[in-house]
Amino acid sequence: MNTLPPPPADMPDHALHSAYRKTAWRVIPLLMVCYLVAYLDRVNVGFAKLQMLDDLKFSEAVYGLGAGVFFVGYLMFEIPSNIALHRFGARRWIARIMMTWGLLSAAMMFVETPMSFYLLRFLIGIAEAGFFPGIIFYLTTWFPSHRRGVMISLFIAALPISSMLGSLISGLIMQTLDGVAGYAGWQWLFVIEGLPAVALGAAVFFLLRDRIADARWLSAEEKRGMQAALDRETRAKSHHSVRDGLLNPKIWLLGAVYFCLVLGQYVISFWMPTIIRNSGVAEPWAIGVLSAIPYSVAAVSMVLVGRSSDRVREYRWHLAICAFIGAGGVVFGTLFGASLWLSMIGLTVGTAAMISSLPVFWGMPTAVVGGAAAAAGIALINSLGNVAGFFSTIVVGWLTQLTGNTQAAMYFMAAALVLGGLLGLSVSRTRSDPVVEIKAVA
Repeated sequence: MNTLPPPPADMPDHALHSAYRKTAWRVIPLLMVCYLVAYLDRVNVGFAKLQMLDDLKFSEAVYGLGAGVFFVGYLMFEIPSNIALHRFGARRWIARIMMTWGLLSAAMMFVETPMSFYLLRFLIGIAEAGFFPGIIFYLTTWFPSHRRGVMISLFIAALPISSMLGSLISGLIMQTLDGVAGYAGWQWLFVIEGLPAVALGAAVFFLLRDRIADARWLSAEEKRGMQAALDRETRAKSHHSVRDGLLNPKIWLLGAVYFCLVLGQYVISFWMPTIIRNSGVAEPWAIGVLSAIPYSVAAVSMVLVGRSSDRVREYRWHLAICAFIGAGGVVFGTLFGASLWLSMIGLTVGTAAMISSLPVFWGMPTAVVGGAAAAAGIALINSLGNVAGFFSTIVVGWLTQLTGNTQAAMYFMAAALVLGGLLGLSVSRTRSDPVVEIKAVA
């Protein structure tokens, strides 16, 4: 096993910056591609819905429950999965996650009944559990908090990129492959977008490294300097038990903030193709092109917002302003839903703003929890937030079926974003607040 000698005196800033830069280039692109595929496999059911509901005679309520039951499995295994990641190492555990969810996602092509739909979505949730918080925890083992915001922004930039590319690819697959070899377009969609996760799982196993000490691209001096920076941050943290960390009110408050942000994110992800179709666009490829526009803007805005928050070391107002603008954009797009272009302006502004709030948010909990078992604390926050994934799909499916349109659901989402922004402002801004280190209990 590789070990590091005692840390030397502080490295020059330019040398340490070079070490972080090299590490970012080796780690972040692969993680971005993994998250791109992960998010695509999670939300491509929103595009498949355009054909699947008619083919299988599913109602909006059945779709809403099936889309949401993913989060039941995800939440049940979120914290255990992250604890396993800490025990077995990110390289092995993330590879396992990706291979299992890729195979299950491809198996969605065989769905025939509501029960098979529910079961596979539930199993995909179990398989993917721990991926996102696991990556957030993984980044804390390489980058100190003042460098982590940009890294998280770059990683989460895969979300809008995935949605943008997924919209284009999904629309093309469903239109051009419908009926090929006797399978519907939505069936080809699940196969073609699910199997790449299996190959990426193998890439993760061979290319990722679990610790700074194992990084072959760094010199011995660079390894010592990076580890020393993390050690200094660790020594500044207060130490508490797992129980103390999980009962910390700030963690639960951050979970409530994340709940509101995720609610808006998934309403858009699962229903945007339907909203655009209701504006009068019929062809799947055209819906895909239009769905890509808001995400292409979000891919740029979230990195700019993340850099801004990192530069000034401020998160609360960055998050709140993004949430408020997101709500305003959704309301605007809903009020002018009869006009395709006005609706697209609202959806674009709203989607870009709400997605830009996510990397800003993750700069907050990673400053609250730390240490060897921080994965459990981050997973708890992510679990509390992802309850919104299940809740939103059920409520939106029910509201859409009840009212015959998506307007009530959009107003509901806008209200949640406003609440999330207000809760974000209520998070303590005092720099002297103790940072909780969640320690493993034997």
